[in-house]
Amino acid sequence: MMRLLGFIGGALTLALVQAAPAGAMTIEKIVSPKGITAWLVREKAVPLVALNYAFKGGAAQDPAGKSGTANLVADTLDEGAGDLDSKAFHDRIERHAIELSFNASRDEFRGSLRVLNEHRDEAFDLLRKALTEPRFEPSAVERVRGQELAGLRRETTNPNSIAGRIWWETAFPGHPYSFETKGSLETVPAITPDDLRDFTKRVFARNGLTVSIVGDIDEKTAGEMIDKAFAALPAANDLKPVADVKPKGLGRRIVAELDVPQAVVMFGGPGLGRHDPDFMAAYIVNHILGGGSFSSRLYKEVREKRGLAYGVSENLAWFDHTALIMGGTATRADRTAEALAIIETETKKMAEEGPTADELAAAKDYLKGAYALSLDTSSKIAAQLTQIQLDRLGIDYIQRRSAMIDAVTLDDAKRVAKRIYGSGMLVTVAGRPKGLASSTQ
Repeated sequence: MMRLLGFIGGALTLALVQAAPAGAMTIEKIVSPKGITAWLVREKAVPLVALNYAFKGGAAQDPAGKSGTANLVADTLDEGAGDLDSKAFHDRIERHAIELSFNASRDEFRGSLRVLNEHRDEAFDLLRKALTEPRFEPSAVERVRGQELAGLRRETTNPNSIAGRIWWETAFPGHPYSFETKGSLETVPAITPDDLRDFTKRVFARNGLTVSIVGDIDEKTAGEMIDKAFAALPAANDLKPVADVKPKGLGRRIVAELDVPQAVVMFGGPGLGRHDPDFMAAYIVNHILGGGSFSSRLYKEVREKRGLAYGVSENLAWFDHTALIMGGTATRADRTAEALAIIETETKKMAEEGPTADELAAAKDYLKGAYALSLDTSSKIAAQLTQIQLDRLGIDYIQRRSAMIDAVTLDDAKRVAKRIYGSGMLVTVAGRPKGLASSTQ
């Protein structure tokens, strides 16, 4: 059945690409009989449904001293629910080829489901049980906790994890964003099954719910399935307030000594919120400097010209309570200082001069064309629709996006480059970089 689902998923991918280009996709806003709003994209080519949803309140809602709670909830929700213990729950999932997943980010608790239509009722009922009747049996919690702790122990010698942890702790001291979503070796052992139950009661509620559904399903049936999964949840959540915050430590460099052959560099600073009028210009400028493509300035200077790293990237990241520019690379210990100097030079150059007209035109073409790749499967479409809703961009955003990119002028790009790259960065390095030490300037 899993092979069959994979084959059908591939067929649906082809059907969606052929039948529903990004600009031509029809997104319907529907309301279930119990009043739950969702976005629906109908695709009848293959009898399959993909659901994606999010609850406001992720790892930022972890109790004090118990970071990792949301993550442990995500890892244990499918370990038994209602009248089904862990084995029985997993047997149902496997027997009906149901794909069910949960994960926690800093601001949201997210989930997804994908299933053939013939097993739709069973899948949505299992999701209901997981969200409203999780068992959190001690034996299952301890087994999953052991797996998480093993991963956390491995991360104590992982330069990527170390550089990231130090960056977030330094940028947001005392704020919920300072903690890793996975928690730590000190906090995860302190989490109890009651903590997991309390988290679900506070976070899983209809008023903080965003839902997207894609596939061979009509509005009436979609509404019924949405109610089956979510209608039994409480009407309102009980979230603790989280303060807006800006990253601290700009201009600092922190080097953590670690005996590894490569050094990992992480850098970041203030970004722009998703509703800032300059966001689209910043998005384009960011792509030109280091947005993850082979054509970015950082990739050309660090990788192509000097062979200092396999990859280097820098991206915009926006959250409910802050906005960032974040990037990173990994390079030989004896060339880390050189790689970092190039990154800082290119960032300063972009701030002072901005992009060229040719760079701007090429970036626009790439960003418009590449967007379709995020919409080439039912699951990807559902996830994108959920994110668009969370970002409050409007149901017609996909149709408007290309025009928004085209509207950015060279003057806009130069002005915004100075705005986003002129504040300095916090840099963290894990490894033994030669000639590179911690500094406050």
